[in-house]
Amino acid sequence: MKLKIAFLYCALLAFSLVTTTARSANVANVANVANVANVANVANSASDLTAKSVNTANTADANAPENNKPTLITKKEAFSIESFTTFGGKTINNVRVGWEAYGQLNADKSNVILVTHHFSGTSHAAGVYESSQGIASPNIGYWDALIGPGKAIDTDIYYVISVDSLVNLNAYDEHVITTGPATINPETNKPWGLDFPVVTIRDFVNVQKALLESLGIQRLHAVVGPSMGSMQAIDWASAYPDWVPRMISVIGTGESDAWTTAALSHWATPIRLDANWKQGSYARHNQPTEGLVASLMLITQDALYPTYFNQQGKTLGYQAVEQAPLENINAQHSIVKWLESRARQRAKKMDANHLLYLVRACQLFVAGHGNNLEEGLKHIQAKTLFLPASTDLLLMPYLAESADYQLNHLGKNSELETLNGPFGHLEGIVNVKAEGERIAAFLSSAL
Repeated sequence: MKLKIAFLYCALLAFSLVTTTARSANVANVANVANVANVANVANSASDLTAKSVNTANTADANAPENNKPTLITKKEAFSIESFTTFGGKTINNVRVGWEAYGQLNADKSNVILVTHHFSGTSHAAGVYESSQGIASPNIGYWDALIGPGKAIDTDIYYVISVDSLVNLNAYDEHVITTGPATINPETNKPWGLDFPVVTIRDFVNVQKALLESLGIQRLHAVVGPSMGSMQAIDWASAYPDWVPRMISVIGTGESDAWTTAALSHWATPIRLDANWKQGSYARHNQPTEGLVASLMLITQDALYPTYFNQQGKTLGYQAVEQAPLENINAQHSIVKWLESRARQRAKKMDANHLLYLVRACQLFVAGHGNNLEEGLKHIQAKTLFLPASTDLLLMPYLAESADYQLNHLGKNSELETLNGPFGHLEGIVNVKAEGERIAAFLSSAL
């Protein structure tokens, strides 16, 4: 079977899009996923660690190409905090993050769904920006197939909010507002660099909570997120149980275990070894680009599964014995050049120090940010749904299965269903629409 994937060369910053084909798009049924648009810009979204993952922006349902047309027009808003105290006890002044919203807030502000984004993602979860209208290949939100009128996360019913994380990877993207190492420290008038405090998933959650409170919102209908977004979602449920009656974790985990923490460290190594890194003290025009590109190449491949990767090799005409690498040790195979070119394109809007800080936030993660996972899960009151991917080599299915098992063992209301398909971690973007009915039913279910 041939897996036909059209690559839109769009710079959608996010882990990217959703839409898939049929619910059972497994490896044996790859043809169903065939025409998924833009999976190719994998390097873009590759990072999400959670999203950690790959930019698959603008994915379209193979059986319904018209679904690739965005149904929402959105704009970026800014939120500021004069003084923010981190989970680690450090103070950051003048914190700013961007946010987007879709749908209408009801009178009693009870219809709010918070969507938390993946590692390489942003708050651009759905629709297109006002400035993108009429553009042939607009920057479409990474979960546009899930969020919108009549979709699984129905904006005719819910008011959906998404927030740029602190230390957002896409620090130089025109549509991203984030405070992090690349930001000017008001006390020195120079970029923070490594003087920026270590931040955690809890800090992302607390910034989101401050934004919601500024809007007069005191309780969510649900919190939903993929990959690193799943970490935020379950931490919300643990830290603020009175706020969260429902939680959906897509390609997620309840903690960064020893294996995951060690694996994440490999993403940081190329940056630290780049001569231009200079212990984090570099100018934007001379940042450790080669290290950043190498890191993004690792992230992209980690987020995919051999089925997709090998099919891409066939498309490129990859062979083990290719003439250029046979004749020159500095030459690369076609598949490696493909991977590098996408990583290099993506790196233009990213900051290397921000990637290091995101890696550390993910490494420090355990739901509840306490001594162990069980302790954090005990505080959860929410009804929970886990959607791991069977081919995920990044946040492997056992991580979600463990959290679901422990929640049920504690007498909580938790469900789990596995996404099947050939895209690995990226399944949580490409194939999650296959669970659209399940997600919609879960969101509308009684408590």
